[in-house]
Amino acid sequence: MIDIEKIRRDTPSCESVLHFNNAGSSLMPKPVFDAVLQVLNNENSVGGYEAERLAQDDISAFYTEFAGLLNCTDGEIAYVENATRAWDMAFYGLHLAPGDRVITHASEYASNYLALLQQSRRLGFEIDLVPSDAFGQIDVGALDQMIGPRTKLIAITHVPTQGGLVNPAAAVGRIAKKHGVFYMLDACQSVGQINVDVAQIGCDVLSGTGRKFLRGPRGTGFLYVRRGIMDRIDPPFIDLLSATWTQADRYEFADGAKRFENWESFVAGRVGLMTAVRYARGIGMRNIEARVETIGQDVRNTLAQLRGVEVHDLGEKKCGIVTFTKAGIASADLADTLRDGGINVSVSKMQSARLDLEPRGLSSLVRASVHYFNTAAEVQRFALAVDAA
Repeated sequence: MIDIEKIRRDTPSCESVLHFNNAGSSLMPKPVFDAVLQVLNNENSVGGYEAERLAQDDISAFYTEFAGLLNCTDGEIAYVENATRAWDMAFYGLHLAPGDRVITHASEYASNYLALLQQSRRLGFEIDLVPSDAFGQIDVGALDQMIGPRTKLIAITHVPTQGGLVNPAAAVGRIAKKHGVFYMLDACQSVGQINVDVAQIGCDVLSGTGRKFLRGPRGTGFLYVRRGIMDRIDPPFIDLLSATWTQADRYEFADGAKRFENWESFVAGRVGLMTAVRYARGIGMRNIEARVETIGQDVRNTLAQLRGVEVHDLGEKKCGIVTFTKAGIASADLADTLRDGGINVSVSKMQSARLDLEPRGLSSLVRASVHYFNTAAEVQRFALAVDAA
């Protein structure tokens, strides 16, 4: 059980705003905010290096907390400044060659697909799109059939930015293992609202952010790299933290996933993200997932009853992201109207999800993304505001 009253006391801004933009950036709990502020105060009082030394226990705990969250070892975790850069650090380090094939899906995030396009142009590999099944998610059976001897990578997004579907990541992992294909999973929108277990999923790489459903500070991210494949990735750039200069003409990578880190980082953010993970684990990820899924479906059901409103989420399993349109009003205008009334939502545009939205004839969607601190009363208030817009 989740103590909602305590959670909302820990989130005082719940009193002043209805926050349905957790897939953009969630509200930090007070313990997270206080942790960030403590480091910043120390930096201001005694200096940045000295503040970092004072925070060493929390910096070390970053790795153990994430290991507990994702069910891996602390040596498989790296701190990276954001989710896209975390994904890039792994992808740009892969040894892909002309004639190789990379499989992805229409739900892939724009930044990832742009990187695929760029490297395809540079290196000469081909991009294959696995078809969707009847639910609009990855067709696992089709994926199994389309893998060939030149298939080197499966790169998919667990939960897309533009809808509530949850791709069958573990089923994809079983297919990847069967064929011996490298498997990257973008978990930017899933970690923090869904119980994510990398051992169960079977991915080689997983990337994510702090600011979304983990409720951490902006400018923070993380990367999981399975130890068994660590040496198959050549980090695209290194420094004196990620590698050691052993001789004038030689270097050695840092042990484990630290080879994907930079020496300079946002120390306050790192401590804040660690605290956010610890906070989520204290509530229990299975508890969080169950509540978010319930509230998300409540939003869908309520919106579906409103005149002129159409919900556009795909997927057999759905999460806390709800996307919709309302006839007669542009998505951006509806989002502005809601914001003027103290309700935070976002807008998903075709440019962020062209492979998905363009074939469906959708130029933009209103995105309402709930979290466990949201309530049934807020769902009703939200529906009334959408109906009145």
